[in-house]
Amino acid sequence: MAHNIHLDSQTNQHAFFSVKEKAWHGLGQIVTDYPTSKEAITFAGLDYRVEKRPLSTIAITSSDGEPSNSSICVPDYFATVRKDTQTVLGVVGKDYQIIQNQDAFSFFDSIVGGTDGILYETAGALGKGERIFITAKMPDYIRVGNGEDITEKYLFFTTSHDGSGSITAAFTPVRVCCQNTLNAALKNCSNIIRIRHTASAKHRLDNAHRVMGISNQFSQQLEAVFNQWAKTRITDPQLKLLIQMALAPNREMLEKLDRGVEDEFSTRFRNQCDQAFDYALSAETQNMPTTGGTVFGGYNAITGYFQNVQGYKTQEDKVKSILYGGTAQLKGQRAFNLCHSFVKSGQFSLN
Repeated sequence: MAHNIHLDSQTNQHAFFSVKEKAWHGLGQIVTDYPTSKEAITFAGLDYRVEKRPLSTIAITSSDGEPSNSSICVPDYFATVRKDTQTVLGVVGKDYQIIQNQDAFSFFDSIVGGTDGILYETAGALGKGERIFITAKMPDYIRVGNGEDITEKYLFFTTSHDGSGSITAAFTPVRVCCQNTLNAALKNCSNIIRIRHTASAKHRLDNAHRVMGISNQFSQQLEAVFNQWAKTRITDPQLKLLIQMALAPNREMLEKLDRGVEDEFSTRFRNQCDQAFDYALSAETQNMPTTGGTVFGGYNAITGYFQNVQGYKTQEDKVKSILYGGTAQLKGQRAFNLCHSFVKSGQFSLN
């Protein structure tokens, strides 16, 4: 299947909502206005709680070899169960701590100090409800140039109830004019928080909103960085080198670039770079005053390539690649570091 959105057997509705526009999978509830956290959790079908319950198994025979149907407690392991449907979501250890769906929305509201600043755009549950996700728009923007090139600021949150993954929150700017997902983070500043489901998880989540709030404050500095990049010129040969260094699949390819032996490039890598370079020169959003022939345009060419040109097997693969530590996000971060070094020293460097 191309999606794994939970279908509620009682309501026959998919556990997903989005504001104004249908998502790629065409499922769930479409709402016209941004909901409050209380409304969002209902629209997305996330208004359920999960609890840990003891595990047991059946003793087929007794100690004397006679048939038996008595139960045996499984020590140190528990089932996580949806209380509304009594569905088992997974098996976890004794130290596993459940983060309720309501806690996730409280985390979002805490970042801006209330319930009015966050604009919830999508939320939903996967599988039987074992994993949830939320995306929300922050109340302010990053403006580049004369203000026509606008970057919105988003927060992504995902957690699981089956022991399969950590709690993850990510701060990600999105350029409105072409919907490029920008993976930029200022040097020495992380824009992703991961928390394990241990006894301290709830406490750490309560404190994490401060860190994400700080990341949001850094966007003011990021705005200054992008505006500086928009004023820094870059030639076509320099743009080509930036693309090649950002997209290089490994250290060996970077060494070939350093030696200037393009005849040793693989056909796949050459085609990928050519497509990104063509996008950099021809896309409408790459010929704005802020992007045409600038370092900012070079950076957006690489993120735009992964968003608008690169092919993916499914839309889920695309989201994972761009937002959840996949190839697109890693290459976008490399592009950011290369642009940072160029503006600072006039050379592209990964050191």
